[in-house]
Amino acid sequence: MPGCPTPNSDAVWGARWRDRRRPPSPRASGECQEPAQENQSSRCVSEAAVRLARVAAPLHAKAMASKLLRAVILGPPGSGKGTVCQRIAQNFGLQHLSSGHFLRENIKANTEVGDVAKQYIEKGRLVPDHVITRMMLSELENRQDQHWLLDGFPMTLVQAEALDRICDLDLVITLNIPFETLRDRLSRRWIHPPSGRVYNLDFNPPLVHGVDDVTGERLVQQEDDKPEAVNVRLRQYKEVAKPVVKLYKSRGVLHQFSGTDTDKIWPCVYAVFSNKITPIQSREAC
Repeated sequence: MPGCPTPNSDAVWGARWRDRRRPPSPRASGECQEPAQENQSSRCVSEAAVRLARVAAPLHAKAMASKLLRAVILGPPGSGKGTVCQRIAQNFGLQHLSSGHFLRENIKANTEVGDVAKQYIEKGRLVPDHVITRMMLSELENRQDQHWLLDGFPMTLVQAEALDRICDLDLVITLNIPFETLRDRLSRRWIHPPSGRVYNLDFNPPLVHGVDDVTGERLVQQEDDKPEAVNVRLRQYKEVAKPVVKLYKSRGVLHQFSGTDTDKIWPCVYAVFSNKITPIQSREAC
């Protein structure tokens, strides 16, 4: 597409999913023996058919699931993932599943996952892989019959391997934005903590400075969006995301886009998704 950046095509819950997908082992008493009578032969054939069906069932379920689009968007803080995900959801009817959103919901509801995550967040530490994975696999379990787009998960190789155990991804988009652009965006970003709404003073300012458009409540700047913390955040992302990007690139499902303007990247993202799923509205309608 003219003007597009060039695409270059990363534990209890895991055990639970593996158990569901693992075919049951045949019982020793069910092994077929050389029949002495015709009815024994029929019973042997019947038992063999049952065992074959049990083995084939998980494979059939996976094949059926593969008809639904499974997509992931990767990108550092400030890369515009949220904006791109909203447009993808609007244009293709995918469920936008944000790990950040689910974390906020769990913290607000005082769930077990939320309470554990809150302890790490309040200390300025990353939420551990097993906590994020447990939360996200639970959400995906409830959406086995839907097209979905993951945002913020998987963030690490451990999380990617956990996701592998339940599905095969069809499409992974990664956004490469220059460091200077990310730094400027993050330092100009303000949020409404209860809802997670994000504003940028340059290209998406609130109607009233410092106030959320919907509730009228005050906006805040997160500690890790302040200039002195941005460098650390971006280095952390680069370190954990590199093996994830490498993994999906090796599988041929990765599409990489570079630029500083989300509006210029979006047409190319739209084109890639259009090759996988029929749009529900035209790109121009967004």
